[in-house]
Amino acid sequence: MKLLMHTCCAPCSIYCIDTLRNEQIEPTLYWYNPNIHPYTEYKKRRETLLEYANSIDIHTIFEEEYGLVEFTKSVIENLNNRCTTYCYKVRLEKTASYAKEHGYDAFTTTLLVSPYQNNKAIKQIGEEIARKYDIQFLYRDFRVGFREGQNKARQLGLYMQKYCGCIFSESLPKDDYKSLNPITPNGYEYQKEPRLQVKRIENKDDYMEIFLEADPSENMIRKYLSDSDVYALKKEEEIICIAVILPISRKVLELKNIVTKEKYRNKGYAKILLKSLCGNYKQKYEKMLVGTTENNIPFYVKLGFDKYEKTIKNFFIDNYEEEIKEGELVCTDMIYYSKNLKKR
Repeated sequence: MKLLMHTCCAPCSIYCIDTLRNEQIEPTLYWYNPNIHPYTEYKKRRETLLEYANSIDIHTIFEEEYGLVEFTKSVIENLNNRCTTYCYKVRLEKTASYAKEHGYDAFTTTLLVSPYQNNKAIKQIGEEIARKYDIQFLYRDFRVGFREGQNKARQLGLYMQKYCGCIFSESLPKDDYKSLNPITPNGYEYQKEPRLQVKRIENKDDYMEIFLEADPSENMIRKYLSDSDVYALKKEEEIICIAVILPISRKVLELKNIVTKEKYRNKGYAKILLKSLCGNYKQKYEKMLVGTTENNIPFYVKLGFDKYEKTIKNFFIDNYEEEIKEGELVCTDMIYYSKNLKKR
């Protein structure tokens, strides 16, 4: 099946894409959201989708239209029903029209994943538009995977928007948001996910076994541990990831050690912890350094450590008794990069 999927944002697309791929359906994403305002929000969501689509190698079509003027003219007479009378219709019709014109078999939308959207109305409007354009509307009740997709988005560090999209939902008072009840498929209840929390660790020596997973020399660890701050990313009482930060001057810090428990690796937890720590330290410090091996440079550059500082030749040979290897690479030099904590 050749499927065109209207996509409102990256976080909402995650579960939809994963589900369709499991069905051996490879969707093409279609960005058309003239209801998203202001332009800074429109741009953030578009850029986040582009970044995510590139990371999972999925074809995406961007139909650019920042439609604030047309949107406000179209909904002002019936604000309370703007979603069903305008927002759903204009996006689904544009998607169906493009799909029909370019030889797709069907169309669908990531709006079907949100329990805060009117799933029944989206299905009805999609089917009406499908009949108009003589094309299939692929309906899936993706709502069962809403939490799963949101959690994965957080782990990946994707931008997570705080409101539906239009200027009227953005201006909705916070108390009104709290009163919104998600509507789920019949008989389905969301399982409450344990919250991730960043906690400072005081009894540092108790975690030596974890530190050694990233730095295999206890002597080297003890040289910096006593003067360092240690923080852990925790899910309930379980430690997922731990980081050691050493202040080296009034304005500069160094990330000395960061390690994620093996069963949680490659899920974005180190990124979550580092992002939180950088946000906290930027109130007082200007720069964070990290010394790393050649293999790990891409990881840190993606996290904003994008300025090369220096290389210490033969660091791992001179300071470690045993040869240190990462895959087939024998570690020799320590390469330093830095992150500007004040840079937005």
